[in-house]
Amino acid sequence: MSDFSPAPGLRPWQRTAAGAGLLAADGTIAATIFAEMSALAMRTGAINLGQGFPDEDGPAVVLEAARQAIADGVNQYPPGIGAPVLREAIAAHQRRWYGLEFDAASEVLVTAGATEGLAATLLALVDTGDEVVTFEPYYDAYAALIARAGGVHRTVPLRFPDWRPDPDELRAAVTDRTRVILVNSPHNPTGAVLDPETLALVVELATRHDAIIVTDEVYEHLTFGAPHVPIATLPGARERTISISSGGKTFSTTGWKIGWLTAPASLVTSVLAVKQYLTFVNGAPFQPAIAVGLGLPDSSFTDAAAALGAKRDVLAAGLTAAGFAVSLPEAGYFIVADAAPLGHDDGAALCRQLPELAGVVGVPVTAFVHPDRHEASRSLVRFAFCKRLEVLEEASRRLAGLSAR
Repeated sequence: MSDFSPAPGLRPWQRTAAGAGLLAADGTIAATIFAEMSALAMRTGAINLGQGFPDEDGPAVVLEAARQAIADGVNQYPPGIGAPVLREAIAAHQRRWYGLEFDAASEVLVTAGATEGLAATLLALVDTGDEVVTFEPYYDAYAALIARAGGVHRTVPLRFPDWRPDPDELRAAVTDRTRVILVNSPHNPTGAVLDPETLALVVELATRHDAIIVTDEVYEHLTFGAPHVPIATLPGARERTISISSGGKTFSTTGWKIGWLTAPASLVTSVLAVKQYLTFVNGAPFQPAIAVGLGLPDSSFTDAAAALGAKRDVLAAGLTAAGFAVSLPEAGYFIVADAAPLGHDDGAALCRQLPELAGVVGVPVTAFVHPDRHEASRSLVRFAFCKRLEVLEEASRRLAGLSAR
């Protein structure tokens, strides 16, 4: 269990960069590792398994719905809280999949992707000195947003290869100073699905210390045999939970940036007070298209997860054959591999060498860990498998050469 708060005296933008580990000692900002690795892939022609975006389009009916909406003139500002057709589809989705009842008019908010939902939520709820607890590794935006809000980031480690938190470390991290417990499950970058006991403990601690639970559930439909259980379904959780998700991962439309959150009306009002001065609104023709997606048959969701699971298995086999130790993910777009068995104890250095060594790009897991806690993740690399099968097969073939070096 650790905590991080940027040094005093920084400007707000510097505090944001420092939270994400991007502020150098001389005050300059480094590029994110994702931008660096993607640029490296472009420059070298390497296969980019660094960033988590698919290279195939989502369901044709969803794409056609967007085209039709544009043709029908759905091109101006939608309502600030989101187009009614999408808010109703989100409420219906929560009821259909999880038995959760939300009022589409007051308990659903459409956002510019899940990231804006997280940003607006943290800026609405976190004040200077408030503590926010997350698991670590964590999606890098969390640290930046917590720092920008003036909060203190406390983390609970997830350890390779099973990524299960220690209940005692979680108990120690949550105190009366905790304002938000931010739960990402299914988890990025590890692909873990948090077990029911951990979720129940989060609810118990949030209730005891009067904290708000904020969830990031963007991979909710992309699980491989481990069912996703929204924390809001647990006893005592709904009234203190803001559940955040998006259509980007589920429908392979990451560039549309259509996200949402569901929560009690009072919490939605708090977040909307901030969100309306960020993007105001976004993606008018994409909102009804995502509504169409949310109404697709169950088979559309399960087939997409099965296809992604097959891709996971291809890359996992390739990484294992190359000599990596692999943690097989239960969900999501990513697989974490340990390069130590190959003789590489520095994942960041290896990622910068991989284009030359194997013609492949990955991202070091240290990008998802505070700089002073890199040691436990030092040799770990994250690879994306949300790519065409032939791309993953070629990447596996290229990686196989590593074991011969």
